[in-house]
Amino acid sequence: MNQSNAVKSDLILVVVTLLAAAGWIFSKESLSEIPPLMFIGLRFLIAGLVLALFGWQALRSLDRRGILRTALVGVSFGVAMIFWILGLHHAQHIGVGAFLSCLGAVIVPIVSTLFGERANRAVWLSLPLAAIGLACLSLDSQFIMGWGELSFLCSAVFFAFTFVLNSRAAAKTSPIALAAVQLMVVGLVALPVSLATETWSFDWPGSIWMWMLASIFIATSVRFFMQTWAQSLSSASNAAVIMTLEPIWTAMLAALWFGETMTGLQLGGCALIFCALLVSRWRSVRQAIRVLIK
Repeated sequence: MNQSNAVKSDLILVVVTLLAAAGWIFSKESLSEIPPLMFIGLRFLIAGLVLALFGWQALRSLDRRGILRTALVGVSFGVAMIFWILGLHHAQHIGVGAFLSCLGAVIVPIVSTLFGERANRAVWLSLPLAAIGLACLSLDSQFIMGWGELSFLCSAVFFAFTFVLNSRAAAKTSPIALAAVQLMVVGLVALPVSLATETWSFDWPGSIWMWMLASIFIATSVRFFMQTWAQSLSSASNAAVIMTLEPIWTAMLAALWFGETMTGLQLGGCALIFCALLVSRWRSVRQAIRVLIK
């Protein structure tokens, strides 16, 4: 990987984390009029179809095993996104929710042990930090562990499973085909649940259509396309470290857009969770530092 590609990929990945953070704002605004499961189902199904247009040749090359492999990742991702959107719908604080969701990255190595992989020492060091961070949040008088927060924690567990399954599938599947199938399967998982539990209506104000379209095309299709492109130019370690910026951007955007604030204890809890995230990815962090020094 040459230096120009490394710089380009890093800049693109920073933009990707900003788009991911903006997706929280777009989604929260959309949920003021659209039922949560209907929203997430339509968002990902349409975004997946858009990506499928760009990756049609790659999709055609998938055999039955490839389709089943990518669909399995999509089902796990779909369950994670259902919990995530329910968390966003019910949670009191988006910034805190972003840090709860990112705990999935800390859980990944533990989930990997279920697939026969060994977790390194850094993982076990990160768990106490994450636990203390959660304790700080729960001890804060303004923090309530409600359905929204519990949904975010459930989404973190399924995000961890998705990451492990995705890593295994990515070695045998075109990235754009994998992303397209995943997104479409999320829609196919969420929409039947929505039809059974929610009342559908498309009588939305113009502003809600704008937020919905921004969620589909900017925060999902463009974001996943850019992420796939950037990761093809970058090392896995660089990408892993840069992607940890998402909860920070999300908290900042929530503060700017919704006027959210955090108490000192909440800030401390989120900081500890972020430290746990970095410690769990210490190998990637160390490699990224070496690249920067060079």
